[in-house]
Amino acid sequence: MAAYIQRHLTESGPCWQPFRVLATEQINPKALDGDIYNAIPTEKVDGTCCCITRHKGQPYLWARLDRKPNKQAEKRFKNFHRLGSSKEFIWNVEQDFKTVPDSWIPAAKMLQLNGNVQPDENGHIPGWVPVEKYSKQYCWHSSVVDYEAEVALVLRPESSEQNLLEITIVPLSDLLEQTVELIGTNVNANPYSLGSKKHPIHLLVSHGTIPVQNPPALNQKDLISWFQESKEGEIEGIVWHCTDGTLVKIHRHHLGLKWPLPDTYLSSHPVVINVDLSTFEHDFESKSSFTNFSKLNGQRFEHLKDIHFDNA
Repeated sequence: MAAYIQRHLTESGPCWQPFRVLATEQINPKALDGDIYNAIPTEKVDGTCCCITRHKGQPYLWARLDRKPNKQAEKRFKNFHRLGSSKEFIWNVEQDFKTVPDSWIPAAKMLQLNGNVQPDENGHIPGWVPVEKYSKQYCWHSSVVDYEAEVALVLRPESSEQNLLEITIVPLSDLLEQTVELIGTNVNANPYSLGSKKHPIHLLVSHGTIPVQNPPALNQKDLISWFQESKEGEIEGIVWHCTDGTLVKIHRHHLGLKWPLPDTYLSSHPVVINVDLSTFEHDFESKSSFTNFSKLNGQRFEHLKDIHFDNA
């Protein structure tokens, strides 16, 4: 049976594409090679991508920062694709791209040529910058980590009960070399209705940890029906994790369906708070998210979106 799978791109496609990216009836060959029919489907969480890797000799949270072409190079890139040339666009990486901080590193597995990391098909070089403790630009990122205690605030499934989530403290060392999603009040218009302007809430979610419940069959009719009609389908998309490491992604927009939604499946989950700071010798800052969540330690909320610090 033909599946309705398309590898994930931005909803509007690269800047030079005058069309939206939509799924097709053809399964991507890479998905077939990865044995998608036996892959594990997980929820595509709507936030901003981050990773955990070492910096200054310890595990650090890194924010996504793509190195983008300068105006002249971007103009050449657009014109090249408008002309419909069958040849490959040639970049001069040393001259065509904007500068990035000295601490910037490229994403793993990027193609290198003559010692230079090459741009992806969108003309960007994906990469990361470390999130420093008092960073203004990445203040919401920094709110979910404490480098002195070397821990992070994480949202994940709670193992004792199906559909129950927990917010807990996880050692950054346990997350090393993983990608994670930052979600919360001030990220992507807050599709999960977390916190408030006065009392924002932000959390990390490790990629691939939120399972898709009752996943649809891999065909057009069932996928669209599942996203439109089931409670479990009130999510941004699905990421299939294949045994060989291949990731196959589909977004609601690829199916012509809208996102965000008035309510989401993730925000409707019950959640328990397991943030006990008494086990740490470190003194957490009094106004930190760690301290706020510790005041709710042991409490259960019927919906993730019901958590508020107003009375904490």
